[in-house]
Amino acid sequence: MSGNEPSLDWLSDVSVFKVNRLEAHSDHRYYRTMEEAERQAPMALRHSLNGDWKFSYAVNAAARVKDFYKTEYDTRGWGDIQVPGHIQLQGYGRPQYANTMYPWDGLDAVRPPEIPVSNNTVGSYVKFFEVPENMGKGPVFISFQGVEAACYVWLNGHFVGYSEDSFTPAEFDLTPYLQEGANKLAVEVYQRCTGSWLEDQDFWRFSGIFREVYLYTVPELHVQDLRIQAGLDASYEEGKLTAELRMASEAGAVIRMELKNAAGAVVATAEGRAVAGKAALSMDAGKVFLWSAENPYLYNVCISVCNSEGKLVEAIVQRAGFRVFELKDKLMLLNGQRIMFKGVNRHEFNPRTGRNISREDMIKDIIILKQNNINAVRTSHYPNQTLWYELCDEYGVYVIDEMNLESHGSWQKMGAVEPSWNIPGDKPEWEGIVMDRAVSMLERDKNHPSILIWSCGNESYAGEVILKVSHYFRKADPGRLVHYEGVFHNRKYNDSSDMESRMYAKPADIVEYLENQPDKPYISCEYMHAMGNSVGGLHKYIELESRYPLYQGGFIWDYIDQALVAKDRYGEEYLAYGGDFADRPTDYSFCGNGIVFADRMITPKMQEVKFLYQNIRLVPEADAVTVINGNLFEGTERLLLEFRLFREGREIFKGQQELAVAAQEEARISLELPDVSTAPGEYTLAVSLTLKEAELWADSGFETAYGEHVFRVEAAGATAGGKKALLPASGEFGVIEGDVNIGVTGRGFSALFSKQAGSLVSLCYGGREMIATPPAPLFWRATTDNDKGTALGYHAGGWFAASLARQCTAVSLHTEADRAKVSFDYAFSISSELKASIEYTVHADGSVRVRMVYTGADGLPDVPVVAVSFRMPADYEATEWYARGPEENYSDRAYGARLTRFRRKVTELPSPYLVPQESGNRTGVREVSITDSRGYGLQVQAAAGQPLECTLSPYTAFELEQAAHAYELPKVHYTVVTLAAQQMGVGGDDSWGAPVHPEYRIAAGKQLEFEFTLTAALPEA
Repeated sequence: MSGNEPSLDWLSDVSVFKVNRLEAHSDHRYYRTMEEAERQAPMALRHSLNGDWKFSYAVNAAARVKDFYKTEYDTRGWGDIQVPGHIQLQGYGRPQYANTMYPWDGLDAVRPPEIPVSNNTVGSYVKFFEVPENMGKGPVFISFQGVEAACYVWLNGHFVGYSEDSFTPAEFDLTPYLQEGANKLAVEVYQRCTGSWLEDQDFWRFSGIFREVYLYTVPELHVQDLRIQAGLDASYEEGKLTAELRMASEAGAVIRMELKNAAGAVVATAEGRAVAGKAALSMDAGKVFLWSAENPYLYNVCISVCNSEGKLVEAIVQRAGFRVFELKDKLMLLNGQRIMFKGVNRHEFNPRTGRNISREDMIKDIIILKQNNINAVRTSHYPNQTLWYELCDEYGVYVIDEMNLESHGSWQKMGAVEPSWNIPGDKPEWEGIVMDRAVSMLERDKNHPSILIWSCGNESYAGEVILKVSHYFRKADPGRLVHYEGVFHNRKYNDSSDMESRMYAKPADIVEYLENQPDKPYISCEYMHAMGNSVGGLHKYIELESRYPLYQGGFIWDYIDQALVAKDRYGEEYLAYGGDFADRPTDYSFCGNGIVFADRMITPKMQEVKFLYQNIRLVPEADAVTVINGNLFEGTERLLLEFRLFREGREIFKGQQELAVAAQEEARISLELPDVSTAPGEYTLAVSLTLKEAELWADSGFETAYGEHVFRVEAAGATAGGKKALLPASGEFGVIEGDVNIGVTGRGFSALFSKQAGSLVSLCYGGREMIATPPAPLFWRATTDNDKGTALGYHAGGWFAASLARQCTAVSLHTEADRAKVSFDYAFSISSELKASIEYTVHADGSVRVRMVYTGADGLPDVPVVAVSFRMPADYEATEWYARGPEENYSDRAYGARLTRFRRKVTELPSPYLVPQESGNRTGVREVSITDSRGYGLQVQAAAGQPLECTLSPYTAFELEQAAHAYELPKVHYTVVTLAAQQMGVGGDDSWGAPVHPEYRIAAGKQLEFEFTLTAALPEA
């Protein structure tokens, strides 16, 4: 497409998506000397235009400054804006978050390709520059790496070009319009264009020049496009490398190529000539090191472009990894081995800069992935910055590279499939703009070994246009596979994808597919919707890996919370979600789905992900460990086996030893451990694999795999359920039954029970009061995002009421010489059959055994939790646990938790999810102490062999329930103690209706009993 006079009609013309834009090409770097190329020096042939630009903002085209691009227009009175950056995060307009609906839904009655007119913000940018001397006298081009969503470009008053597609480069030739000295570059950016119908991703809706901008020049002989293919022979051992070069001109050139290994040694050479602007070279590399996520071995392809006199004109060093990815016998194979994607979907995101992310952000992300056994990323749902692919090549991460296409709102309305005006569908007029996005991605990214799969976009239904895109990918790059999930909704276009890909299919749905003669391998391109407190039941998916060969993994949704830093009315910063900027329409907090928080702090959910995603499994027993090496290629030579023995959570022995277990092999390794047969107690054998040497992504000693074995050694002649010896009754132990209260006193303690309040109202040790609010039965938890998705509050809200209001129907007292038992019976209005009782047995030694009996009632919805809850003064703020941890865990998310002792402040125990909700629970609680700064407080001990679940928090379930943001929570006045027989799991198959799996729910009619003992906690000697 070409044109000289820009037109606003282009914004809504589906046939116009580029004007004078250069053709897409590879993202290789080039230099004047090979020395610069080999050390990847800053490119002297490139000049950054990042930084301050002059800027004017308009709410729509009618309000914009129309002639700002002219040389005589003076912009000195304009404000400044940072490039790269989003307009809406720099004080202009407001960010808006929307998921599936188009952001103008209900505001503008438009259908594609029409666009909103009044609701289409415009950013006018101006930058003055001089061409630097080190760029020489050659042609000058400009590269915009990312502009959302459409841009017009002028130089010195002359129209240069126009482009759509927010996430691939837009490049133009500036040479005809350059002048000596200062040049005026003007860019007009529109938030909406026809392409916006194709950019309905689940993300914040921004606009502006949000990726880097730079000038570049090229030498007289220049490789315009480079295609490197590093393949293998049938044995996956011998490498063959080919290079296809497209020159910027047809002038003759001599091409010399060297292949160097990681040590810098030359492995192979080739030489050829460019003919008619093209050259093709190949070389046999012999036996090569293979590239994989396990060992991302990269070679350097060094290309010298020489003129007819033999003088070096251009030098290129392109990294290459030898690998083959193929579909064979219905399996996806990497270098001949069945691959398993242990993946995550990832948005480019920073809480302060949005999708304008830095190198530091990317390195932090890739280290987090590698340290937590995540081996794959889907670039949801657009091509990322080039640097991301380079890092994936270098660190070893498999990539599904996804083109910038999502038209979700055109075919799915509030979950219902209704494709009456779906785009692109079968509409031929949309083929050009969609295909352009596919070409721009493939041509830029084709040389990255980390990219195994091209994706035809996301959630755009199906149709001939996307089918043609898949055909293009296969023809242009037969060495990769093609992915598209949308065929699940319309099997007529099944050939659009080389694999069966589904979103949020439950484990049973996947099993049904795999057990019915499938013709394709299966992946979940999105699964385990990690919104808020989630990722429960992940193990059910992981277990499919060993049961079904055609199951080849999945990608968790998603990596990072998309939350933006904002300030509340008092000037305090907080992480904001949709609606917090008065943005309407919006999908509110649905942007908070990450396994890392928006500030890149790791969430407790990662504990489960890291354990279940580990390639090497450790299965300890009393004196040995079985090492199951699930790696495809790498043995354990770079790892060290470390083992520790704990008694009652305290380390009594540690050791380490070498191990050698080949990939896809297993071995049982005996361990030399001390004899514990004469020392009764609970033991944990904890086994780890740690790095012997530092890797790019972790220091030496970093733990990559973990397993534990818990066992008991009984005392000779002991019987199960034995109780500790009590102090004999003394004259100081006494019981007083008053008209309203029952008092129990002894040496150093007192307890007071109120018949009126129907509970224990005071427990003092050494004169220190432990009880701020009396214990009561609790059946409600602050709803998680997944609970809200299943309408728990609607279906099970009776448990909320039962937790707040109960009737004490009976109080009883039974005394013996060394103990007093006080029982309270409770009834609830939600069912006459529902009963609960709490029994307190105060012993002469000051310990208080608490026993709760829950007598359920059929016909009620599942109960969220069966617990006893009370409040202590907030001075009791330090905790020490012997439980499963150290991070929060739940009945359906406890595989990654380990039995350990750990300490936390109470304020550190709740997880800072975007919306306050149930968090901080621990399962397998043997004991926990809650103490003040001096070490005095309360000790909670579970009955032998009957561990509890426990949550300690500054907030009650009801305070959390009422808060939509953390700043809405009250100031801390209490430590809330909740001890549970059982809490339902958190779920995670999806967040809009998938229930917690049955085995992790609590049937209302179930009978439950549990007990624990309260004693004084004292400072350590």
